[in-house]
Amino acid sequence: MYLTQGKTTPGPTLPDVSTLPVNVGFSIPSLDMVLTFVLRFFFIIAGLAALIYLLLGALAWITSGGNKENVDKAQQKIQAAVIGLIVIFAVLALVALLENVLSLGLGVTQPIKFPKLINTTPTP
Repeated sequence: MYLTQGKTTPGPTLPDVSTLPVNVGFSIPSLDMVLTFVLRFFFIIAGLAALIYLLLGALAWITSGGNKENVDKAQQKIQAAVIGLIVIFAVLALVALLENVLSLGLGVTQPIKFPKLINTTPTP
């Protein structure tokens, strides 16, 4: 509102911000995409942790100086890391096989799929 010579005149009107489209450059991911990412990220972190543990065992073996007790501890670290890697790959292979044979979306090779309770597409 403007005040001119004792009279009020309407000023410029602002658009209703609740109806304006907002383009932020990305879309909010769905829950199934977030869970798929988290599951794949978990397997990546587990594999990296096993590899780091393997390298630490190798480093401990190298720096053991021939001490029998330190060599045994290093061998146990290496053995645990290799068993961990085998378990990770076995689980990945089993889940991938189940996903491809049964056409399931469990998040390893295919995105997680949630069953839909309500069908939003109209039927003709």
